Amino acid sequence: MLSFLFPVAPRLRASVLLVPALVLCWATALQPSASAQRANRSPEALQGVGVEQRLGASLPQSLSFRNEAGESVPLRTYFDGETPVMLTLNYHRCPQLCRIQLQKFARALGGLEWTAGETYTVVTVDISPEEGPAIARTAKKRYTAVLDEPEKVADGWHFLTGERPAIQALADSVGIRYKRLQNKEHQFAHPAAIVFLSGSGTITRYFTTLSPSSGNVRTALVEASNGTVGTLADRAFLACARFDPDANSYSASAFKIMRYGSVFAALLIGATLFVFWRREKKQLDAAQEEGLEGLVKDRA
Repeated sequence: MLSFLFPVAPRLRASVLLVPALVLCWATALQPSASAQRANRSPEALQGVGVEQRLGASLPQSLSFRNEAGESVPLRTYFDGETPVMLTLNYHRCPQLCRIQLQKFARALGGLEWTAGETYTVVTVDISPEEGPAIARTAKKRYTAVLDEPEKVADGWHFLTGERPAIQALADSVGIRYKRLQNKEHQFAHPAAIVFLSGSGTITRYFTTLSPSSGNVRTALVEASNGTVGTLADRAFLACARFDPDANSYSASAFKIMRYGSVFAALLIGATLFVFWRREKKQLDAAQEEGLEGLVKDRA
């Protein structure tokens, strides 16, 4: 933002009328935040709201929710032991953050070559007990509509609602802390997060960003599947990458590249030496055979 402000500084001195407009633009640009819903929220309202990452923990899959048709389904329905799962906790009367998060998340899914329900599963759980299956159905249509094949994707993106004890137990298991806002009917202060899980329900990664890239989502799914999803190139990149939680992004790790590079170099050198050794051995064997044949002829 500073690089944006400095060029207009002379204009600010020339016309103080630009100050309110500039401040308003800056405030608006910074308003969406992945850490919590901050619009019109006091620091007290955000206390205790956030994400405590619990990598390696498992979800309580016996918890029961309602699907978009109003049917009671245990959470284990969405874990088959193999297919990676992405979990988000939102609510659909959210005035700003949830809609921004889910729209950007849907765009990231649209950038994948894979299809929900085939290569991965998405589960969005409503944190508001007052919102039922009818609202979940509307939300599902809204967010899957931005994808290329919404009817097909709908089979793999599930919008669940439930009772407060089950919602709270799920949120606690993944370390997502939210709370109802005082004097704000049906509103919550909450973080924005995507939780990646293995097919057995183990937490493998968190994204705490409003704008995940399709590439990073893809890598996180490869990681969650323990390499069973994706190509050889995906697995090779993951082996040499590290995750930056501040940037919510994977990048090549110089240490891992050097480590795997040294192993590859050692294998290459070993293979080269083996070839030379085999060739030299064949030459020595041939020379010995020729020498024996010459010796026999001389004696004869």
